[in-house]
Amino acid sequence: MERSSRFRSRRIAPVIAVAAAAALTLAGCSSSSGGKKSEEGASNASAGKASTPRMTVALVTHQAPGDTFWDIVRKGAEAAAAKDNIKLVYSADPSAGNQANLVQNAIDQKVDGIAITLAKPDAMKAVVAKATAAKIPVVGLNSCLSDWKKLGLLEFFGQDETVTGEALGKRLNEEGSKRAVCVVQEQGNVGLTQRCDGVKKTFSGKLDTLYVNGTDMPSVQSTITAKLKQDKAIDYVVALGAPFALTSVQSVSDAGSKAKIATFDLNSQLTGAISKGTIQFAVDQQPYLQGYLAVDSLWLYKNNGNYSGGGEAPVLTGPAFVDKSNVESVAKFAAKGTR
Repeated sequence: MERSSRFRSRRIAPVIAVAAAAALTLAGCSSSSGGKKSEEGASNASAGKASTPRMTVALVTHQAPGDTFWDIVRKGAEAAAAKDNIKLVYSADPSAGNQANLVQNAIDQKVDGIAITLAKPDAMKAVVAKATAAKIPVVGLNSCLSDWKKLGLLEFFGQDETVTGEALGKRLNEEGSKRAVCVVQEQGNVGLTQRCDGVKKTFSGKLDTLYVNGTDMPSVQSTITAKLKQDKAIDYVVALGAPFALTSVQSVSDAGSKAKIATFDLNSQLTGAISKGTIQFAVDQQPYLQGYLAVDSLWLYKNNGNYSGGGEAPVLTGPAFVDKSNVESVAKFAAKGTR
């Protein structure tokens, strides 16, 4: 019970911060001076929709094909866009150079705002500067919290990946782990590197890093299987995304390993695996909230000059631990594709 209380306190802190930010956002949305009003007579009478001029916002991420995490981010962004009378233009590419080109396309189209991820910030630096020079507000989400201010972004919505990794490392200690492997699905991704580095900082056991090709799941499975067969002492596989955690379940079985599995991030299948006990726990950064707040923040900035954190502090959406003790309260939302 004592450990469960500590985990609850860890979950509560980021949620309170996000709830406060969301409350401010909602207050702005419902204010008559903010230009939003109820759609009386509509079937969803409690919802509101902006009466402000139509905006176009580009959301450009580093999503790789098949990574369901980004589907959740996009749903949040679409919900905010529908409410704010925004035309949302979504595009993605895991190649940093291609992602920068997509941002340039958004600049050329003279969009009203851009929301981007910074998995490889050095590759995005020049194009962000071009957007700023074109007087297009740019906000960041998901990654990389450590660079958003240096790149001149207006706001950032996400989690501190290093702090999150440190929290997971401490949890491994409490679980009694002595030897773990951190599976990285995209080499060079700053946020993923920070996660593993954070785990290593607080984990008292030995942690190996295993690089896999995240765009080729059969290869991911075989690589993890080979690692587990080669080192029978591994007692925990740490995945950095839900699809890779689910693939690890099969790898553990194929290798005849007794290793348990922990992961960053959720999806509907992952919550089911936690309920069954095939995955022990996950760290949730609330991707729906990231997409929602990023898009909504651009509406607030254009229509009321608001920006969260005053340009100095990010809005944290995680970390929050999800395990058997609380998975059922999350699963109903994950089933809808929003957690």
